Amino acid sequence: MRDLVDIGMGRTARRAYGLDEVEIVPSRRTRSSKDVSTAWQIDAYRFDIPLMTHPTDAIVSPAMAVAVGKQGGLGVINAEGIWARHAGAEKVLAKLVEAADSDDDGDPGLVGMLQELHAAPLQLDLITEAIKQVRESGVTVAARVSPQHAAELTPHLVAAGVEILIVQGTIISAEHVAREETEEPLNLKDFIADLDIPVIAGGVHDYRTAMHLMRTGAAGVIVGYGDSGGVTTTDSSLGIGVPMATAIVDAAAARRDYLDETGGRYVHVVADGGIYTSGDIAKAIGCGADAVMLGAPLGMASEAPAKGLYWTPAAAHPSLPRSSVERVNYREPVDLKTLLFGPSSDPDGVVNLFGALRRAMAKTGYSDLKEFQKVGLTVRS
Repeated sequence: MRDLVDIGMGRTARRAYGLDEVEIVPSRRTRSSKDVSTAWQIDAYRFDIPLMTHPTDAIVSPAMAVAVGKQGGLGVINAEGIWARHAGAEKVLAKLVEAADSDDDGDPGLVGMLQELHAAPLQLDLITEAIKQVRESGVTVAARVSPQHAAELTPHLVAAGVEILIVQGTIISAEHVAREETEEPLNLKDFIADLDIPVIAGGVHDYRTAMHLMRTGAAGVIVGYGDSGGVTTTDSSLGIGVPMATAIVDAAAARRDYLDETGGRYVHVVADGGIYTSGDIAKAIGCGADAVMLGAPLGMASEAPAKGLYWTPAAAHPSLPRSSVERVNYREPVDLKTLLFGPSSDPDGVVNLFGALRRAMAKTGYSDLKEFQKVGLTVRS
């Protein structure tokens, strides 16, 4: 039964829950963390940890994508970001960091700077070179495109060596309806059918949209819009949002029903939002996610190109930005390996992110991620 509450005369709303409102329940058994597997596999690609990076230039440079891949995760380059528009992207980001560091009176206009940087035209040779750097390292190559530019850019990305494609907008659907269009809208089902590589699409927040995306042939569905560190403003600007625990559970229900509908086709659920700590990662998997897409929590890595600043791609929207630019590494930066696997002297769950996931699984007696999705949950009163 859905938990409906009255919000006024003749109007009800569904009660939904964020990850901070649920807790994992210990089981009757425990096991050694050495006997726990955090491996995740999508299509033919296997990863040691269930990690995708949020495709923001703040976190992912070609070098950072390689570093994440070598640690067992999947780094996702934004194929419409700064690395695709500006030669010497590192220097461009350094100017952004300098502007943030020199601000004494509040907002230094960083969102405006991002809008200006993204007004520069896409240069296919630049994004091809960025992808080449990742491909030559031997790690799995992933890139993000928006639904608006997917048809245009994808052939070039595939030719450059992209192995997993992320089609991601703040809010995405399988069906776009309009009376007049200057360009034909993306038909995601036909688009995916014409590709030989897996496509992960999102973000979604509800059962119905997740099911529609699964029926397009997507290998994975992204739940959420990157709300890590409180930088996204989709709620305040559009009034749209669903608390993440409920959103993940609903998408997992769609995955289960789609599995029955197709006689065995499994679509992965990737949680992208409301994840700040290692405990949030564990709870996202416990709610049914197969992997998490991290942004702000990786801002503490010394390898992060924006040196502790974080924003999502929606910050650069030319007319309605839906992300602020915030500093997220209030502690001393640590190297990526330590951030993911420890050791940690921080008790708040911001370092040793996936070592903690392994420990949470062991403490509740589960040996792999699929089993851990069945862990008991409670809701805080």
